[in-house]
Amino acid sequence: MRAKHGCHVIAILAALTLACGVHAAPQHVVSAEVCTDEYVFRLLPRDRIAALSYLAADRHPVVSTIVDEVQGIPLVHEDAEEILARHPDLVVTYQGVDQKLHTLLRAAGVPVLDVPWAASIADVRNVTLMLGDAFGERARAEALLKAMDAKLAAARAAAPRPPVRALIYEPNGYVTSGGVTEAMMAAGGLANAAPSMPINRMGRLSVESVVAAAPELLILNGRQSPSSQADLVLHNPALSALRGKTAMRWSTLTPLLCPGPWSADSALAFARLAASARP
Repeated sequence: MRAKHGCHVIAILAALTLACGVHAAPQHVVSAEVCTDEYVFRLLPRDRIAALSYLAADRHPVVSTIVDEVQGIPLVHEDAEEILARHPDLVVTYQGVDQKLHTLLRAAGVPVLDVPWAASIADVRNVTLMLGDAFGERARAEALLKAMDAKLAAARAAAPRPPVRALIYEPNGYVTSGGVTEAMMAAGGLANAAPSMPINRMGRLSVESVVAAAPELLILNGRQSPSSQADLVLHNPALSALRGKTAMRWSTLTPLLCPGPWSADSALAFARLAASARP
């Protein structure tokens, strides 16, 4: 998987070099997706950000780690007319997302940089450095990775041993398994119980199964006051049967929605949660 992502990175960077010129760093960058917003905001100075996606500032619900920092930056929807009105010299988006938008932008002569999804910490490194090079901001990219490594080291140092058997329970009964999230759990001293759970064809886990499994730590990913029907499963009275057997903790794991160097903040949170579950 890592080799495949590496090939994508090389191909994308080569294409961008041909489109923009070897020495021409883009000066008016638009991010069309919330997950590319996270990178663009951190890797570019504000005067080179033409726009971010409207989700960067959305609070219903909050899906961005930069929601409190983007005031004053223009925001766009995933719409070719809106994006072209910002006069970008580069649009950053994710691979496989909205091919119609890609076609319209390229027809207008605007380079599009497709970012591969990061499924591991190694992928996060590759993507971060690829974008740093594409933007002419290698030093900023390296600084992001240095900060990530420091947070991961701190999480590992604080993590209890042996790992705490934990389950992240999401709105609608989803559970988290694999990818960057599981890597951050491991760094924070958590052993993910999800892979052994009886998840149905919809990717959901029943409350009864959670109670039967009785993990050492149950992380309820959401808010203690339900804001939607999807949140109700996290407030099911049946979960009270876990009292005295399972440490139940509420946490908002926004840094994991879009994998990147900032996801290491969740590793630190996991280390704290693991410690609280095993005094």
